[in-house]
Amino acid sequence: MAGKARYHGVMNAASLVAPLGPDCGLVTLPGADGWMQGRTLYGGASALVAYVAAMRALPDLPPLRSGQVAFVGPVGGEVEPVVTMVRQGRNVTQVRVDLLDAAGSVGLAAFFLFGAARPANADYPAPTLNPLPALPDEDVPADRGPEFIRHNFELRRAQDQRGRGGAPVIRRWLRLKHASGLDPMAELVLLGDTLPPGSVRAMQRPGPISSINWHFNMLDPAPVTNDGWWLAETAGEYGADGFSSERLRLWNRDGRLVMSGMQCVALFG
Repeated sequence: MAGKARYHGVMNAASLVAPLGPDCGLVTLPGADGWMQGRTLYGGASALVAYVAAMRALPDLPPLRSGQVAFVGPVGGEVEPVVTMVRQGRNVTQVRVDLLDAAGSVGLAAFFLFGAARPANADYPAPTLNPLPALPDEDVPADRGPEFIRHNFELRRAQDQRGRGGAPVIRRWLRLKHASGLDPMAELVLLGDTLPPGSVRAMQRPGPISSINWHFNMLDPAPVTNDGWWLAETAGEYGADGFSSERLRLWNRDGRLVMSGMQCVALFG
């Protein structure tokens, strides 16, 4: 295990992953406190660390097409990424990344699928959302939501529904407050798990929630949007026995779907 490397800088996303290199060992992530959700980095930030670790350890990878992320335990400000090439084929490369703590325990296990473009036997575009919710002028009040949201994100409402009750769906326009310094694909990994699960609208009383896993597919190898704004949605599809199944989607400013996923969430209280 290599010695710890310490970095200091602003709390943007690029600074968070700055220490990661081809064989970085145990590192301290700068500004990690600004990305924490309780005892752990929030899901998108920890998945970003794993993704960037893979890209820097294996710099010639084709575009990211899909990811499977298991949130095993807390991921703190000190992590050791372990990157494993599982299989490299002619078009598809599969990579595993484990994020370990100082004691060697796994906090996150990710499996990424990278795929080079090839002639398509089926070719059809991602669907466009119609009607597209308007982008309001006012942000969601800054005194609401987790601290990492208030530090790093601008959120604006994309639905009339508020509070508990009604359909278990949450939609928000979102963008980073500070330029991420990331490539577009890495930025979507960071943003894709930002909202709480839609099932919180169905909870009978407030209580803790915890994401258990996250599977996502990238629908554009070079995603773009206008002014940094993306439309995010989490929708509860089933909730019982303390668990919910969630559908996660992300559209660009023009309403084109760029990321689609699923998640299992534990509901407590």
